[in-house]
Amino acid sequence: MDFGLPTSELAWLLVMMLGGGVVMGIVAGMLGIGGGGIMVPILYEIFSAIGVDEAVRMHLSIGTSLAVILPTSLRSFYSHKAKGAVDMYIIRSMALPVVAGVAIGVVVARYSNNVVLTAIWVGAATAMSLKLFFGRESWKLGDSIPGNPGRALYGIFIGTISTLMSIGGGAFITMMMTLYGRPIHQAVGTSSGFGPMIAIPGTLGLIWAGWGVSGLPPGSLGFVSLLSVAIIVPVSVLTAPLGVRMAHGISRRRLELVFATFLALIAVRFFWTLL
Repeated sequence: MDFGLPTSELAWLLVMMLGGGVVMGIVAGMLGIGGGGIMVPILYEIFSAIGVDEAVRMHLSIGTSLAVILPTSLRSFYSHKAKGAVDMYIIRSMALPVVAGVAIGVVVARYSNNVVLTAIWVGAATAMSLKLFFGRESWKLGDSIPGNPGRALYGIFIGTISTLMSIGGGAFITMMMTLYGRPIHQAVGTSSGFGPMIAIPGTLGLIWAGWGVSGLPPGSLGFVSLLSVAIIVPVSVLTAPLGVRMAHGISRRRLELVFATFLALIAVRFFWTLL
């Protein structure tokens, strides 16, 4: 597809997509997250470079990232499940509230402008980075995860904010499970199962939300760039199992600090665009 850019710049954009896919796959496997926290800012810069209208740039970044995290999160989930690190009861008990939250997130995205979505991303990314910086595995709220209605309300919150940030919800599930005494590897493995239930309805919803909207680049289906998906998905799917193996062999704390730093820097960059 011709975006009106020199061949050298198109090649650099391709390298950015491929590199983002590698990092996304590894982080998805290691942290049990979908990887949208990495892909949204990368896609935002790519769409900026090819001249996508600022009014739809964040919408397109979120929708495309949701489509990308679907196969990655599925691969991560099945890899963790094969290692016996997934609590299926937690997944089944929170599935409907999470999907309901996704629907809310889609409606909010449909009727929000670029500034609102960027502000939501900045706020949530800042909160997540602070938690990763200062949170400790020793923190504990109880010995068992609360039931309904608290669990259902938390599921709705996860679905909503994860859709608006285009993440798999893994960070929130991991935090909940570890605060109630679950082993960290089980928390990471279980959290990977929420990526698909957020990505599937979220992607379909963002396609609907962007249907017929002007200013989108060639090859877009609503707020989903099919070209970006086609490039990034194969790479991220191939590298997700590597992240799973690394999660069971190196310091999780070190990766958390790196990811927290990344989120903080991107939050500052996006905040600057709001000024």
